[in-house]
Amino acid sequence: MYVLNTETINTHDIGIRPVSRPNDTIVRIENLNIHAGQHHILKNINIEIPRNKITVMLGPSGCGKTTLLKCMNKLTDLHRELRVSGKIFIEDDDILHTRTNIPAIRQKMGLLSQQPYPLPLSIYKNVAYGIKLKGIRDKKTIAYIVEKHLREVGLWAEVKDRLNNPATSLSIGQQQRLCLARGLAVKPLIILADEPTSALDPISSKIIENLFRELKQHYTIILVTHILRQAVRLADNVVFMYYGKIIEQGNPQELLKNPETEKLRKYILEGN
Repeated sequence: MYVLNTETINTHDIGIRPVSRPNDTIVRIENLNIHAGQHHILKNINIEIPRNKITVMLGPSGCGKTTLLKCMNKLTDLHRELRVSGKIFIEDDDILHTRTNIPAIRQKMGLLSQQPYPLPLSIYKNVAYGIKLKGIRDKKTIAYIVEKHLREVGLWAEVKDRLNNPATSLSIGQQQRLCLARGLAVKPLIILADEPTSALDPISSKIIENLFRELKQHYTIILVTHILRQAVRLADNVVFMYYGKIIEQGNPQELLKNPETEKLRKYILEGN
């Protein structure tokens, strides 16, 4: 482990950013539609997602939550059968109509999937991989940033003596936190979390949820889930989807206690 004087390190390299205004919008989606052949998957989606908050995309399986998440980091581009129209602004950049290259867009997003997918490398190299994507090559700086992000996800104390072990030697809950650390290493603006606790035991799930509460001080988190209780615990903002449409969105205290639509009311009753 390196012990460094942080004055010798460029703060840009270690991911320190100016404090964001807490109430502004970081993602704005306008009239987003996705078709696959004759199938209309997402239907006239309009959302504003606040910065440094946890926005929960809530709804039954198959309602379009994951597809919407994939639009935000352009993973839909990998599927040629999909026709995407509308606008998705990440800050001021409409990523559907931009000259910004796709890797640069995706580096603004830290993606956490349902199942953790660590690289077939050591624990250390999994996090270092994300750092090197940013063009950082100095070994001392990389070591500092690896430790920084492993601490950020609460994993450092558990792995500091076995950093050269394969990432697959970790428990599934630890692997999920390692994947989160790897995502944070590219200095994203947004964490896209697609049912990140669905494969975890209750203890590991609680650790991830607690991490999200802490991380929203520095990142915007968009969390896909169909678990109502998780939405209640975490959400600052809720978007309820049903078969490709946004049915209701807003403050969770108001939305989940006094739903305006029968669809959300029924969903809440079935989820309790």
